[in-house]
Amino acid sequence: MKLASFETQGRATYGTVDAAGLYHPVSDAFQQRCADLKAVIAAGGDFTLQSAGGPVSLKDFRGKLVMMFFGYTQCPDVCPTSMVEMARIRSLMGKDGERVQCLFVTLDPGRDTPEMLKAYMENFDPSFLALVPKLEDLPALTKEFKVYYKQVAGPTPTSYTLDHTAGSYVYDTQGKLRLFTRYGTAPELTVADLQVLLKPAG
Repeated sequence: MKLASFETQGRATYGTVDAAGLYHPVSDAFQQRCADLKAVIAAGGDFTLQSAGGPVSLKDFRGKLVMMFFGYTQCPDVCPTSMVEMARIRSLMGKDGERVQCLFVTLDPGRDTPEMLKAYMENFDPSFLALVPKLEDLPALTKEFKVYYKQVAGPTPTSYTLDHTAGSYVYDTQGKLRLFTRYGTAPELTVADLQVLLKPAG
């Protein structure tokens, strides 16, 4: 591991960069989120998924941080709460919020159409993009990211819900997967993490 430093809010933050390129500042909380990522570190390659505006790839966002969340539009609580928190994160970051791209990948391509997802995203932040994997590709995609999901039957065949992993994958400006932020993490804490990732190493 090599020593690196970032300047955050006028002060230097020191840590290490390991062989996988993960930065570990001297912060227990940040180090825990880096540790959370170890279980999914095999993920992080490029991908191409469909949006309402056409195909979208991770490489389209070079120069930006990317926060990617897996969910579905009929989720009663976790998904809308997570989207509200992502919008809050971008707002708290001020002008730097423009350097954060939020992606929502549906786990329910059978019901979530690109047009429906676009309208859903606009309820939270018009800059958010929703992506739809092909139904036959979903198992491989979720396996790559180690995302758990399971259909829970409802009163009718089309009123099912999904149990699923709740958290966001954070890619740096070079498209490297750096962090996994758990559901319920305070937006202010995530903002501090993102600001670290936006600062060049000193």
